Amino acid sequence: MNQYFINIKVDREERPDLDSIYMDAVVALTGQGGWPMSVFLTPDGVPFYGGTYFPPQARGGLPGFSDLLEGIHDAWVNRRETILKGGKEIIDHIQQTTLAETSGRDSISNGTLTEAVKGVWQSFDWRAAGWGRGPKFPQPMTLEFLLRHFTLNDDPLALEMATKTLDAMQRGGMYDQLGGGFHRYATDAFWLVPHFEKMLYDNSQLALVYLHAYQILGDVPTGRLYKKCVEEILDYVLREMTDSSGGFYSTQDADSEGVEGKFFVWDEAEIDSILQLPEGSQPSGSSSATLFKAAYGVTPHGNFEEKNILFVAKEIDDLAKRFNLPREEVEKRLAAMRKTLFDSREKRIKPNLDDKVLSGWNGLMLAAFAEAARILKRDDYRKAAINNAEFLLRDMIRQDPSGLKDPKGLKRLHRSWRKGQAKLNGYLEDYANVIFGLLSLYETVFDEKYFIAAQELTETMIQFFSDPQGGFFDTSSDHESLVVRPKSLQDNATPSGNAMAATVLFKLAAFTGDGGYTDIATKMLESVQGVLTRYPTGFAQWLVAQSFYVSKPKEIAIIGNLNDADTQAMLDVVNETYRPFAVVAVGAKDSPIPLLNGRDQLNGKATVYVCENFACKLPVNEAEKLRELLEIKD
Repeated sequence: MNQYFINIKVDREERPDLDSIYMDAVVALTGQGGWPMSVFLTPDGVPFYGGTYFPPQARGGLPGFSDLLEGIHDAWVNRRETILKGGKEIIDHIQQTTLAETSGRDSISNGTLTEAVKGVWQSFDWRAAGWGRGPKFPQPMTLEFLLRHFTLNDDPLALEMATKTLDAMQRGGMYDQLGGGFHRYATDAFWLVPHFEKMLYDNSQLALVYLHAYQILGDVPTGRLYKKCVEEILDYVLREMTDSSGGFYSTQDADSEGVEGKFFVWDEAEIDSILQLPEGSQPSGSSSATLFKAAYGVTPHGNFEEKNILFVAKEIDDLAKRFNLPREEVEKRLAAMRKTLFDSREKRIKPNLDDKVLSGWNGLMLAAFAEAARILKRDDYRKAAINNAEFLLRDMIRQDPSGLKDPKGLKRLHRSWRKGQAKLNGYLEDYANVIFGLLSLYETVFDEKYFIAAQELTETMIQFFSDPQGGFFDTSSDHESLVVRPKSLQDNATPSGNAMAATVLFKLAAFTGDGGYTDIATKMLESVQGVLTRYPTGFAQWLVAQSFYVSKPKEIAIIGNLNDADTQAMLDVVNETYRPFAVVAVGAKDSPIPLLNGRDQLNGKATVYVCENFACKLPVNEAEKLRELLEIKD
C-alpha cells in the first residue's frame, strides 16, 4: 500500500459527502455496497475500482488484497488510458442516476401514501416483525410513516405493522433490557442477537417513534411499555452519551476488552450469584433468580457463544400465573432485580465512546428530548433539550467557517465538534436535522429565539444548498470541489437530507404562511413520486413529509401568557394525543412568529385560533371547545 498508493482513511460519519460519492461508485462497479469499503482513485479523485471486503488471501471468488494491489498497480502503469476511461464512465453513471431519480413531476396525493403502505405490507415479516431477513435493522422512518398514515387514514394495517415491530424490538436482545437504549441492528431475523454498538441516531429516532406510539395507544399495558422504553432510552443517553457542554456523543462501541458484547452478556452462574442472596437482603422476594431467568430467557448454555443475551421471554401475566404472584408484584420484583444486575454491570469495563458530536445527529436527539419533555412532562428532558440547543447555537454555528466572506451574514453550521473544537462545513442533513430539532424545542418551551434560529438556518440552507433543478445538494456551494456534487434522496440509517429539508419546509410554511417554503418542498415531492410506491422503506421520510402536506395541517395559535393556567390548559388539550399534522405557537399578537401576528386575546383569557393555510375558525378560549375543533376532520 505504501509503495504504490497514497492511502487515505475517511471517517464516513464526518465526511458523508465522500462516503456517498464513493459508495455510489462501488455500487455501480459491483452491484452492491457496504462497509468496510476500499476505493481506488486517480490523483483527481476519480474512482476506477472498488469493493467492500477483500480477504488477505484469495478465497470465495474474491482476490486477496495484496494480489489486488499488485494488479491495480500494474494496470495503472501499463493500461492507464483504460482506467481513466472507466473512471469517467463511473462518474457519468452516478450523475445520470441522480438526474433520473429527480426528473419526474407527478401529482401529490393521499393515494400515493396508501399504495406505499401496500408496498410496506408486501415486504413485512409477519412471523418476526420488521422488514427483510437477518440482519434486521429498526427502520424508524418507516415506523413513523405507518403511525402517521394510521392517524391520517384510520388504517389498522399500518398500526398493526408498526406495533408488531415495536413490540418485537423492545422484547428482543437488540434492546438493552438493563440499561436502556437500542443496539445498532439484529444479526438474526428475530431481533435476538445484536451488533452491540449503540448509535445516537438510532436511539433518537426510536425514542420518538415509541413516544408517538404511546400517544396513540394511551394508558394501556402496551402503551405503558412504550412510555417506559422512551424513558429508558433517554435516561441512557443522559447517563452515557451526554457531554458537559450539552452535546450528545455519537457512538458507544460494541466491544469491551476486545470482545464484542462482553459488557452486555451474562453467565447463568453469574446471575445466580448476584441475585441468590440471603432472604431479606434485597427488596421483597428479589433474592430468587428463578423468576428473573424465566422472564429474560436465561439458560445454562445461553443464546450467544455460551452466554446469555437478555430478552423478554415471558409476558408478565404468564409469569404471574406460573409463580402465583400478583402482576404488580412480578413487575416490582423484576424491576428490583434489573436494578441489582445493572449496578453489578456498571462495575465492568465499559465499551469505549466515540465522543465526537455531530450536529445533524444532535438535531434528531434534540427533537426526541424536546417532544418527550412536552408529552411526558419531564423537566430533566426539557433541561437536556435546552442545553443541547444552546450548545448547537453557541458552539456549532459560526459566521463564515469556510473563510469566504458571506455578504448576507447568514449563519453557518459546522458538522463535527470534539473537546471544544468545531470543524468541517455542515452538510444538508445537518441543517435540516438541526432545524427539525429547534422547531421541536420551540413547540415545547415557546421561546422565540429557537424559532428564529431555525428560520435563519433555513435561509442559509436555501442560499447555499439549492439545486437549480429542484431540491438541495448534500454539500454547500462553497464546499471543497469534488468529482461529483452529491445529492442524496434515499434514506439510510438517518433520514435523507432532502426529505428532512422538505419536512421542515412544510412545517415552517405552516408557522409563517410563506408560500415560498411550500413551493420548494412541493416541487421536491413531485420529483420523487415515482419511487415512493416502488421503494417505500427506502424513502419513508419523504412519505412522512407527504403525509403532513396532504393532511391539510392545522395551525394552532394560542394567544396568552405561557405561565398562566388557562394557557397551560389549552396546551394540555393539544398534547393529550398524537397530533403530527399540527404546528403550535404560543405568545402575544406582536410576536415575530407570523402565526401569532395580529391575533387578539378575548375576555382576558388565553385564546386559541385553529387555522388552515392561515384561514382561521372562530377563536375559542375554553378547553372543551378547542378539543372539539381539533377533532374535526375536513
